[in-house]
Amino acid sequence: MSESGPVMVGVVQMTSTGDVDANMRTVHALIGEAAERGARLVSVPECFAYLGPEEGKIDVAESLDADGPILQRCRSAARDARVDVVYGGFWEKSETPGKVRNACVYMRSDGSIEAVYRKIHLFDVDLADGTKLLESETVEAGSDVVVASAPFGTLGLSVCYDLRFPELYRRLVDAGAIALAIPAAFTLTTGKDHWHILLRARAIEQQCYVLAAAQTGHHYGRRWSYGHALIADPWGTVIAECGEGEGVAVAPVDPAYVAKVRRSLPSLEHRRFR
Repeated sequence: MSESGPVMVGVVQMTSTGDVDANMRTVHALIGEAAERGARLVSVPECFAYLGPEEGKIDVAESLDADGPILQRCRSAARDARVDVVYGGFWEKSETPGKVRNACVYMRSDGSIEAVYRKIHLFDVDLADGTKLLESETVEAGSDVVVASAPFGTLGLSVCYDLRFPELYRRLVDAGAIALAIPAAFTLTTGKDHWHILLRARAIEQQCYVLAAAQTGHHYGRRWSYGHALIADPWGTVIAECGEGEGVAVAPVDPAYVAKVRRSLPSLEHRRFR
């Protein structure tokens, strides 16, 4: 049930590795920290349970129709903190041999699953710093645009590389979104130049809050993440942001402010291409 007034939300910043148990302990603790600071909804970054060598994600992947150990711990964290949680990149089993799905799971505070978005845009890059990532080799792309009913209203779901494709966010706004979840494991190389600019641009052009949970620091090999988990408002102002290391950022989402921005600058109504 959505509320008309401001609702506190939190975004998690963490450094996941190949150690699933340690990662999930951190997830549980940081969700609890955000809840203690008043958050009613908490977003956790992409690859939260496992961020190690690519082949390892196949071994840890679980079905969302069963109650595997990672999913059980996700449910426990939500129930213990009594908050809704956006699990930003759950490694979900696929029927395609050798592949998984990168699933953004909206979980209720009672541990039930409200909505699941499978990442549409896959990150295949060969960066100048030697980082080479071919997500499509191990991940099966999704195709559906997904929103969830959050405590403040409608939340649009996405994952990391989706950030570079504004047409997805237009469709989420058309589906009623007043806030956008963009959990990520943005690389250090791209993040330092593009992370803040792209997140603020999505907030401004969609006139939505942006909830951007993030991975940070060194994970394995050449894999480093930029961090700077943040919350931006519909005017594009960053209203909360994590510093160095692991932690949480918390800020209110106010549906009335979204309505005010959209009334004062009605760019969504002035669209000519749909």
